[in-house]
Amino acid sequence: MDLRIFTEPQQGASYDDLLAVAQMSERLGFDAFFRSDHYLKMGDVTGLPGPSDAWITLAGIARETTTIRLGTLVTASTFRYPGVLAISVAEVDAMSGGRVELGIGAAWYDGEHTAYGIPFPPMGERFERLEEQLAVITGLWSTPEGSHFDFEGVHYTLADSPALPKPVQSPGPPIIIGGWGPKRTPRLAATYAAEFNLGFATPEESAGQFERVREACRAQDRDPATLAFSTAQVLCCGTTDEEIARRAASIGREVDELREHGLCGTPDEIVDKLGRFAGIGVTRTYLQVLDLADLDHLSLVAEQVLPQVAGL
Repeated sequence: MDLRIFTEPQQGASYDDLLAVAQMSERLGFDAFFRSDHYLKMGDVTGLPGPSDAWITLAGIARETTTIRLGTLVTASTFRYPGVLAISVAEVDAMSGGRVELGIGAAWYDGEHTAYGIPFPPMGERFERLEEQLAVITGLWSTPEGSHFDFEGVHYTLADSPALPKPVQSPGPPIIIGGWGPKRTPRLAATYAAEFNLGFATPEESAGQFERVREACRAQDRDPATLAFSTAQVLCCGTTDEEIARRAASIGREVDELREHGLCGTPDEIVDKLGRFAGIGVTRTYLQVLDLADLDHLSLVAEQVLPQVAGL
């Protein structure tokens, strides 16, 4: 099983904070560094120094790392026009030497849209726009060089686009889609995604949604084995009860609640829970790290968890 580090910079992080975590993650052997795509803090935190743009920070990190994969979990489709997003991601892919992945979703946090003047359509329209965005982005990336791309949708129209620049990865960076939607989400994942992600759910809760995605693949004559399945879980690891409690307190959570709803406990406890996820087909886990100053947390997981899950 791959382990990836997943950060939430809107809760309070500078570019330097993110870079330090990304570079440490690379040195320790984690598979990827991902970040959320939000412009407003959540809960009782200061959020200082303020929000950062996902693709601008990933561009910087791309030039200051060499092997670790980089991406978003997930980019809000409401924030950017699809043609612009396709250009941005392709450019960061080139800057990284082909290490970028695009997690993308319909967005949900209306408050950040209000705070920064971003339109927030009703849910049905957001999913319509997301589907058109996926068609446009993949269409632009896969159009042969020298040809042009046209698209006419309800929400987006492109005419005679040169479909440039091309990403390093062909036909484009892997796309990640996730969520609980019972019909449209599985269909979009089966159509466009290289990976389906379900965050902050138990193995038992995840199994049913994974099966709906597999059924959607079969309905399109796609082999479900060609789609990776992943989970995202908040991380709170320690070698003693005191260390676990300290790390839980630092992110404003309770140990018992985290043990039930996250990856919390000793390294062996975390390996055991990851094994339960592996049993339902998960091959990749995003470790949500909320205290970005605690780099020892990453070292502990790299030393005592990462080697044990390599064979899952």
